[in-house]
Amino acid sequence: MLKGIPKILSPELLKVLAEMGHGDKIVIADGNFPSQSMGKNGVVIRCDGHGVPELLDAILQLFPLDTYVEKPVTLMEVVPGVDVKTPIWDTFKEITAKHDPRGANAIGWIERFAFYEESKKAYAVIATGESALYACMILQKGVLDPRTVI
Repeated sequence: MLKGIPKILSPELLKVLAEMGHGDKIVIADGNFPSQSMGKNGVVIRCDGHGVPELLDAILQLFPLDTYVEKPVTLMEVVPGVDVKTPIWDTFKEITAKHDPRGANAIGWIERFAFYEESKKAYAVIATGESALYACMILQKGVLDPRTVI
């Protein structure tokens, strides 16, 4: 056991977060996302039984978002013509604002197939049991500034 580490973060996930460098990306995928096929060029970490919001909150306690890009958090846009509500996006905005001063302004959206292409280039994919639709995201890692780290 370690102090100060959220218990939801497995040793495997902690190792991956530590290995990642500035600009590397990690996908937090909902239960419908094709995690194994999208993550075949990286590391796939299974977090079945956990949802995206609790993992996002735990990860952002340790993971600096990139300050050199405008939108270090990327969500998948709803496919045009599909009538789907995305209340989980409000939760993502709240969690991001808790950990990054840009808040909701740190979040951007890209088209579904563009999201898949970006996912294929990610360092890792976290496969969750999240049942909400359009609950996938890509986080881009930033740097820790020794002047501001406590």
